[in-house]
Amino acid sequence: MTFLQRANTGVQSLSPYQAGKPIEELERELGISNIIKLASNENPFGFPDSAKLAITHQLNDLTRYPDSNGFELKATIAKKFNLHPNQVTLGNGSNDLIELVAHTFAGEQDEIIFSQYAFIVYPLISKAINAISREIPAKNWGHDLDGFLAAINDKTKLIYIANPNNPTGNFLTEVELEAFLAKVRSDIIVVLDEAYTEFTAENERVDSFGLLTKYPNLVVSRSLSKAYGLAGLRIGYAVSNPEIAGLLNRVRQPFNVNSLALTAAVAVLQDDNFVKKVAENNRIEMKRYEAFCLQHGLEYIPSKGNFITINFKQPAAPIYDALLHEGVIVRPIAGYGMPNHLRISIGLPEENNRFFTALTKVLHLS
Repeated sequence: MTFLQRANTGVQSLSPYQAGKPIEELERELGISNIIKLASNENPFGFPDSAKLAITHQLNDLTRYPDSNGFELKATIAKKFNLHPNQVTLGNGSNDLIELVAHTFAGEQDEIIFSQYAFIVYPLISKAINAISREIPAKNWGHDLDGFLAAINDKTKLIYIANPNNPTGNFLTEVELEAFLAKVRSDIIVVLDEAYTEFTAENERVDSFGLLTKYPNLVVSRSLSKAYGLAGLRIGYAVSNPEIAGLLNRVRQPFNVNSLALTAAVAVLQDDNFVKKVAENNRIEMKRYEAFCLQHGLEYIPSKGNFITINFKQPAAPIYDALLHEGVIVRPIAGYGMPNHLRISIGLPEENNRFFTALTKVLHLS
């Protein structure tokens, strides 16, 4: 008997998560320099100064375990969003929290609902715990909430909704989400994954924390990897009713968030100017991407995230490879069932210019 056969049934069919290609890897492979990475939806402004200063003050205490309860960070989140600290669960990135909810509420043969073309971690987690994945066909590349409702049955335990959705960028309004939540059974946990919420315009942003008061089965997860620039530190948080948060903290591993991440997160959550700068760059540069696509007859999916997904109407793998040789890393998403698409993260103006130039050359655009 092989070790594969000894693995849990769900694990046997898993494929490893494929992250965006690191710059160092491309340098080794092709021997080129001056590479730009527009593949992983990272913050193009880098690490904020507020976080750097906070980390500097923390360095002398790295021999100590971090605060397992994250008291200061929970208090900061609660104050910023008018919540109570006992509603907050901290995670090693929002991925950690998305998985934590599944381990807490779903098991073998329970059903987990998510959309086609949604974040690939949802089916990975479902398989890992040997739950039944219910992938609902997408509607215009996004979530078909009516399809979700029709799929609910006695085995349904958990629903994942990414808003904005990765990798397509689709967005659900608060009216759409609330109409959906009102129809979901109260014993089914709904996870609203808002990793990219800071990139939506303030006047259209969903008041997801406000929805918690009406729907106690709702869990909202957020990331500090994108707009806040802490991807390398792995830090995120979930907000829910205190009973759910208490259950999540029973399952959560102690010290799942390190000291540097905790102290940097406290700093950046108070650095509104940095986040505004990031969001404004994204707004301006997204318009440039849309104009470039329209100019050259390229079809794209309108996005509310910090990325744009382009449909090349042909296998995208050769285009991706050719861009690599131009020193531009983007994200192929054939693993999402979108072999003709590439996802491009919105960078700084000079990085986006590099992409426009490289793609024009690769596709022989006029």
